[in-house]
Amino acid sequence: MARIVLLQLAAAFVVALIAALVSGVAAGISALLGGLCCAVPNSLFALRLTMSAKKPGGANPMSFFIGEFIKIGSTIALMIAVVWLYRDLHWVAFIAGIVVILKSYFILLFRHKL
Repeated sequence: MARIVLLQLAAAFVVALIAALVSGVAAGISALLGGLCCAVPNSLFALRLTMSAKKPGGANPMSFFIGEFIKIGSTIALMIAVVWLYRDLHWVAFIAGIVVILKSYFILLFRHKL
């Protein structure tokens, strides 16, 4: 799971760099914030899932569903906070950052060895 989290964080910085080069600093920051809105809750969910799997007796299936619910809620809350607080938001770059992070799992499909 650590590779997926690192891949998402790297993808967030790459899309932010591309957006900054194409449309300016505000677009780069918007893309980075969009990517982090998805990558941070995903990394916290992965950490929670890893910690619950190391418990004696294994992971409880309900902890997965509760963690997923919290992840989705925190992703939405972070997106709302960014839209509310960042006045120079570049919407296309923000959405591009979100989409790249959400679809970054497909990059791992092309790798032979995880």
